[in-house]
Amino acid sequence: MKSIDDDHSGIENSLELKVSDVLPLIQNRIMTATFYCGIKTLKNPIDFWVYQEIIYAQKPDVIIEIGNNWGGSTLALAHYLDNIGHGRIIGIDIDHHRVVDKVRLHPRISWIEDDAISAFEQVQQQINEGERVLVIEDSAHTFENTLAVLETYSPLIPIGGYFIVEDSICHHGLDVGPSPGPYEAITEFVAKRSDFVVDRSKESFLITWNPKGFLLKC
Repeated sequence: MKSIDDDHSGIENSLELKVSDVLPLIQNRIMTATFYCGIKTLKNPIDFWVYQEIIYAQKPDVIIEIGNNWGGSTLALAHYLDNIGHGRIIGIDIDHHRVVDKVRLHPRISWIEDDAISAFEQVQQQINEGERVLVIEDSAHTFENTLAVLETYSPLIPIGGYFIVEDSICHHGLDVGPSPGPYEAITEFVAKRSDFVVDRSKESFLITWNPKGFLLKC
């Protein structure tokens, strides 16, 4: 019996592949054919599973998602919050024209159309004293921008909370994106800080687009 898609032979016939062979296959799927509720979503679903574990355990009052694109991941985060009945999202991007109405109108999401650094004062005004904040950084991926976002937004993270930096896989698993990029920015950030550590237990599926990107405030 033939398979529907003969271009993919199945995992049982691909056991000789190295991780370095598998990562581009996953990247192609993410970039070309990955959707959440019909909305194009450029996310590794393995990492997103870990996100929902963090959200369920910590029940943040506010999730700041920097870089929203079509809004698929923003909607997924809102649905996670719907499931626990708590929390809201601040979506930040320099351009929200691609965000569809079913995402734009979700009652848990508010939007700031601006550069993340320039928007910081607006963000602060939307967060009440004592609220628990989770930040997910997924914007330009340059070394300078990632480091600036880390330094600017890290004061919002409570003790025991997480700052997630996405796509540190750039040139540390996949030959894509800026170099230096997020991985190098994370390395520099944690080297000069005593209040953040890399939590590699969040990478225990092994396949992650965020190596060293789960930062725990301690």
